[in-house]
Amino acid sequence: MPTPLPPLSSIPPDIVSVEDYEVLAYERLEASVWAYLSGGAGDESTLRENRSAFERIRLSPRLFRDFEGANTRLHLAGRSYEHPIFLAPTASHHLFHPEGELATVLGAAAMQAAMVVSTQASTSLEDIARGSQTPLWFQLYIQQDREFTADLVRRAEVAGYEALVVTADAPLSGLRNREQRAGFRIPPGIEPVNLRGMNPTPPATKVFGSELMDSAPTWKDLAWLQARTKLPVFVKGILDPQDAIIALEQGVAGIIVSNHGGRTLDTLPAGIEALPRVAERIGKRIPIVLDGGIRRGTDVFKAIALGASAVMIGRPYLHGLAAAGAIGVAHVLRILRTELEVTMALTGTRSLAEITPASLWPEK
Repeated sequence: MPTPLPPLSSIPPDIVSVEDYEVLAYERLEASVWAYLSGGAGDESTLRENRSAFERIRLSPRLFRDFEGANTRLHLAGRSYEHPIFLAPTASHHLFHPEGELATVLGAAAMQAAMVVSTQASTSLEDIARGSQTPLWFQLYIQQDREFTADLVRRAEVAGYEALVVTADAPLSGLRNREQRAGFRIPPGIEPVNLRGMNPTPPATKVFGSELMDSAPTWKDLAWLQARTKLPVFVKGILDPQDAIIALEQGVAGIIVSNHGGRTLDTLPAGIEALPRVAERIGKRIPIVLDGGIRRGTDVFKAIALGASAVMIGRPYLHGLAAAGAIGVAHVLRILRTELEVTMALTGTRSLAEITPASLWPEK
């Protein structure tokens, strides 16, 4: 693989879709970092299905509709947002750009997009929040060191984060064979700085019976966390409707339907396939956010039609970050928002509330 190119200082005019950024990112990353970013668990069937499932869904156009006052606004977790496209939590942004998460949050602010900051960010949660001009949520793994976990929550509260996103579907890392074959390792100088000072987990040579799995969080640990914060708590990683019901009964503020971008367990259903089953069980009682596979504004539209209040994107904005820093992140968001508005205009929907299953072409 050739020597990686430097980040761009402006966006080429032929970059017109989110997927156009993929090749730009590929040209600017080390081979092992690209494998880490792009790879999924096992044979990557879930990774592929996250995209192909969207492509099987068709839209139903409507004609001669009135668009006075049309908008993409929504109200979620106690505040209003200009559009429903959020940045998902992803680790170690310094792998992709010299300015790391500070470039990401600047790009998010330019497009008024909420950003969910990862526990494993390579910039401290305080530095990301300092001077931020966009809403921030904090993603949390309930660590083996529970008191350290509680301290992370306190830090997020003090720094002004507006919600917690508890990732529930990754008590251990998935087996990402592409990444393993590439020999990926976090390079010197990059680390999950928010975890400094935490008691380390001993390395394990097995899964069952290891200290990691013996202390894996449960619903009781989620309740423990909820009792220690006033922030709204979202649970990320739900695919099974019964887990959605448990989360609802436990009083969470919302759920995030996600298969972790196909990175933890292969042959799971695509998020967009699981979404309607979850939405059918919990209705409108709490918000649902969809994560995984979003590459077009039509995908955002389809997710909302099937029960989501908002969506999260991951790899697309990291491609933008790798290609051009903050302006790349902002441009990815701009493309998706513009495509969403065009889709709404051509399907006769003036607001997110008007996007319903009737906006989709019936299945045969």
